[in-house]
Amino acid sequence: MSLVSELIRRNVIRTAGLYLACAWLLVQVAETVFPLFGFGDTPARIVVIILAIGFFPALILSWTFGLTPEGLRREDAIPESATLAHYQGKFFDRLILVLLVIAVCYFALDKFVFTPALEAAQSEEHVRAIATARDAGRSEALREAYGDKSVVVLPFVNLSSDPAQEYFSDGITEEVLNLLAQIPGIRVISRTTAFTYKNRELPVSRIADELDVTYVLEGSVRQSAQRVRITTQLIDARSDSHLWSRTYETDAVDIFSIQDDIASQTVRLLKLRLSEAMPRVSVTDPGAYALALQARHVGRSISEANLARSNALYLETLAIDPAYAPAWVGLAVNYSNQATNGFVPFATGFAEAREAAQRALAVDPASAGAYAYLGWVAMWFDNDLPAAAHYYESALTLAPTDTGVVGNAALLLKGLGRLDEALRLVEYQVARDPLDPTAVYNLGLTYLSAGRWEEAIVQLQKVLQLAPDYLGVHTFIATAEMLQGNTEAALAAAMLEPGEAYRLLGLVMVQHARGDDAASAAARATLTEKYEQQWAYNIAYALAYCGDNDAAFAWLDKAVEYNDPGLADIVAEILFRNLHLDPRWQKFLGSIDKQPAQLNAIKFEVELPW
Repeated sequence: MSLVSELIRRNVIRTAGLYLACAWLLVQVAETVFPLFGFGDTPARIVVIILAIGFFPALILSWTFGLTPEGLRREDAIPESATLAHYQGKFFDRLILVLLVIAVCYFALDKFVFTPALEAAQSEEHVRAIATARDAGRSEALREAYGDKSVVVLPFVNLSSDPAQEYFSDGITEEVLNLLAQIPGIRVISRTTAFTYKNRELPVSRIADELDVTYVLEGSVRQSAQRVRITTQLIDARSDSHLWSRTYETDAVDIFSIQDDIASQTVRLLKLRLSEAMPRVSVTDPGAYALALQARHVGRSISEANLARSNALYLETLAIDPAYAPAWVGLAVNYSNQATNGFVPFATGFAEAREAAQRALAVDPASAGAYAYLGWVAMWFDNDLPAAAHYYESALTLAPTDTGVVGNAALLLKGLGRLDEALRLVEYQVARDPLDPTAVYNLGLTYLSAGRWEEAIVQLQKVLQLAPDYLGVHTFIATAEMLQGNTEAALAAAMLEPGEAYRLLGLVMVQHARGDDAASAAARATLTEKYEQQWAYNIAYALAYCGDNDAAFAWLDKAVEYNDPGLADIVAEILFRNLHLDPRWQKFLGSIDKQPAQLNAIKFEVELPW
């Protein structure tokens, strides 16, 4: 008998295959299990070495012993029998088959389940690490720019007997915060973030640590009849020591000098040397001032009824003092909010906002807020980006660290197609106002426009942590997932969107990406039927993504007809990229003054402290 035949008869070859299959499975198990218990690579290597050493002894044992129905017996004691060889062969074949099935199942699970899940987790962890490092970098840049000259003004507590007087304590807080924010050399946490700590009983040290500031200014306000009592204190969070405290008790007429004094004392204690005079709060009639504070307080809760009531209060303010610029700026804010939220027609709301801002400048040529809202109207309604750039330059000259102005300037840069510059500004805004959901939302959308989809998702998920019902966030998360090819994740995100128009918009694109043209068409029919005038621009980019170029251009024409504000963002909108090679694209951009040469000719540069 030949050697090969004898190896087959004694099942040595089958044993070799069986041994290698078992060894492979054991190595896979070792590589999976050992790390769970904190072991390094050495134990897995030992397993491989032992299995390698045991290979040849296993072959020798297979040559020496045979498997019989009665168990293992030496080969020389087993009579040669075709029946025995057949029995041994069937047993080994079945065992090898079982091991092969296990190996194939393991390979399939590893390739199609475990590895993608691990890669996704590692990718998400990597992106979050990048976001964390970027946040740390922004904080470090702020520390380098300001040193320890950083402060948060916490909402002053309302100690009046009437809870409805809370607008007054909130207003005093904002006035002091705005005064400090105008002073070069101090990093002041913006209003939105500071007010997230309202009515939260947290240690000062924790608040300072969360916001990465050195000083905390807090206080209380008690108002009765014509008397006002304000108590305030400045705390060094590093040592949890009070640097200064004072109680002011006066009539309403002196409220302005009190706010000025609080800001002056803070500057003195932070040991700042000012190159210019201290900014002063705008002075008006005490009654007009109380009405204006109430109007601002009511207008922050945006609804049709609240904005109408806020407008009425501002008009009462101006009936007392027509030269009070902050009231005119407040009206401009309200009018634009009414337009953008669909409470009044675009043309009406933006025209009224422009007129109110112009009235503010007429009485106060140094009103940064008035310039900012004129820039807003020029950008989103007039489609006049050169004018918007001029207005924002003026606003930033007067208020270079105002986060609202900086954020709007970032939107203008995005509209000009200068995404790197826009990101620099909106990242600065988020660093100064990290808990403002609108600022974080705009950062997420700018990352999305720049094709940095994972970073966009990270920021948009932060928005949901800050404001779970923020409209549009789920749809833009779905867009980022869709653009990466994660269509099922995109569908899941789109279905969570609470705003119907946004949800339909997302479904038009996501269902198309999934290949479900019927579902995409159904969402498209409902969206175009119910939201034609308000969403023409958005419908255009959704259809462009779906590859329906003719329909996309038709809806862009509708957007021009309806003066859709979204057109201000068209060059940065990544979903229009299917149109970029269409000869109609550049022609359309030229018709709205947004060809590259036209935008490049607009001079607009913003210098920030870092």
